[in-house]
Amino acid sequence: MSRDGRWRTTVALVGLGVMLSACQASTPDPISSPLPTQDLATNLEAPWSLIPLADDSLLLSERDSGQIVEVSPSGIDHQVGEVPGAVHQGEGGLLGLATRRGGCSEHPTPDPATGCLSVYAYLSTAEDNRVVRMPLLGESGARTLGRASAIITGIPRGSNHNGGRIAFGPDSMLYIGTGDAGDRGNAQDTASLGGKILRMTPEGEVPPSNPFPNSYVWSLGHRNVQGLAWDASGRLWASEFGQNTWDELNQIQPGHNYGWPLMEGKDADTDAAAGFTNPVLTWPTSEASPSGIAIAGTTLYMASLRGERLWHVELSDTPSAEASLVGQLGRLRDVALTPNGRLLVLTNNTDGRGSPKPGDDRVVEITR
Repeated sequence: MSRDGRWRTTVALVGLGVMLSACQASTPDPISSPLPTQDLATNLEAPWSLIPLADDSLLLSERDSGQIVEVSPSGIDHQVGEVPGAVHQGEGGLLGLATRRGGCSEHPTPDPATGCLSVYAYLSTAEDNRVVRMPLLGESGARTLGRASAIITGIPRGSNHNGGRIAFGPDSMLYIGTGDAGDRGNAQDTASLGGKILRMTPEGEVPPSNPFPNSYVWSLGHRNVQGLAWDASGRLWASEFGQNTWDELNQIQPGHNYGWPLMEGKDADTDAAAGFTNPVLTWPTSEASPSGIAIAGTTLYMASLRGERLWHVELSDTPSAEASLVGQLGRLRDVALTPNGRLLVLTNNTDGRGSPKPGDDRVVEITR
């Protein structure tokens, strides 16, 4: 049962819109066909991050309230707890979540299904953006948060471009996508944590294998990183908001510079682009405004906000893309794959920029 007393097990049919994209830009007509979906949670408030757990529960962050919400396998939700210090302003608030096994000393009775779990949260405070870690206590349907401890502080914050996606890589390191916080100079300044992808140990230490000595910086020249995911080959991919022309999907290499604010999208002039790494794919901002990404096999799924669609990118030698759910669910903030391979999307129509429908916002399973 939801917080307002209603069950959340509605099944709906929506249209599947398919749109092909070339590496730079293409806008052919969508081709629609029915696609069954199932609502797993509804009436969420400005949700931002979606994390499936091994017991089929889901964890969600709500940007404005600062709450982490759990949705049980039966569709019942409850508030796990409020992340201390989260302050909503503009695009800031409680943003990305990640989980990691460990920290059993803080778990008096570990969950038999998931073991000892810690939740990492990226949040905006009154002074900065930061990442905190909290033990996730209890079992499915009754989880709570333990005491929060800071992992990293001092990431620039602003009314927009706060980044916020966090994820653990196959190397067990924590990766953090940050934005330039509205100050373009941050992206090219290696002394700033803004406009970067950061890499650190789970305890917040700088790994000695990072490309810049004694620095968290893994890559730079980013405007606003919103999605992080790894493919089966261990390659890191990141989605990024452009400004007025091109949104990007980048393959991230340590120490590489992705050009912002000196370059947006691809630059065919190799002299002008000297020292910068081009994106793999770009989209007009009207078709994307990309946020969360997830990878299954050779397919990368990318949630789009302004574009109101889910991009499917084939990560071949010559990547190509097509889009589904075009305009059917509204703004899409995140996409996730459950441990058993179910594809979930998180809508974002209640954040002040969308047009909410009854039941928004929601977690939707795409039943293929």
